[in-house]
Amino acid sequence: MTGRKNGGADLVPPPGESPIIVLVRPQMAVNIGTTARAMANGGLFHLRIVDPRDGWPQEAAIRASSGADRILEAAQIFPDVASAVADCHRVFATCPRKRHIVIPKRTARAAAEDLRAINAEGHRVAVLFGPERAGLENDDVACADTLVQYPLNPAHCSLNLAQAVMILAYEWWNVTEQTPPRQLQTNETRVATKGELEGFLGRLVSELDACGFLDNQPKRPGMVRNLRHWFQRGEVTEQELRTLHGVVTELSRGRMARGRPAQDAAPPWSED
Repeated sequence: MTGRKNGGADLVPPPGESPIIVLVRPQMAVNIGTTARAMANGGLFHLRIVDPRDGWPQEAAIRASSGADRILEAAQIFPDVASAVADCHRVFATCPRKRHIVIPKRTARAAAEDLRAINAEGHRVAVLFGPERAGLENDDVACADTLVQYPLNPAHCSLNLAQAVMILAYEWWNVTEQTPPRQLQTNETRVATKGELEGFLGRLVSELDACGFLDNQPKRPGMVRNLRHWFQRGEVTEQELRTLHGVVTELSRGRMARGRPAQDAAPPWSED
């Protein structure tokens, strides 16, 4: 997807404080643009750039932002980390490797929870992301009070700039996201009630008795239980039950054509 039609015109921060993403000495315009795109997906709007290698603004960053150009237009440029975070109360620094310092350390998820809590108190907080090639230098980390490290595959822990920002943005968004983690998409139908399911199962067993499928009396109880378990363990929808009723109706009509008497009235499950 590209262009402002993806919501770029509405990419303005809500009232109050929200995290500031600080890119320290980024080297490629495309990475700055894709970072803005990652920020927009996670509901982050404040971007500060420290000493970009190729200057600012950069048209390539706009093209790579995929509609998040409002974030780039509002980005602030600073000569060093200290000036970029001077108005902040807290500063987090993303750091892929261990540092021999005594400092609180967070995963991305824990950091996102902390960021929400800090902003809720009206305090301003920034998160530092280092250059693509080598990451943050020790002097950069010295400006931070908390480290953020992602628990990834130790055999290959290599993220580009936008990926690193996206992980934090995703966790930030999901701290307050209310979407159920598991749900059944039913569209225009709904999950069938147990009463509706029982009505179908009763009819199915009756038809199976009529056609002789359940004539083996020693095995009949187990066969009926298996059928019940099959239907009861899933979230069968009302539309699916109507379809199954239609299947049973057609099978029943086939037997009627071979000599079984037709019922006087159409059953309540008929789709006719």
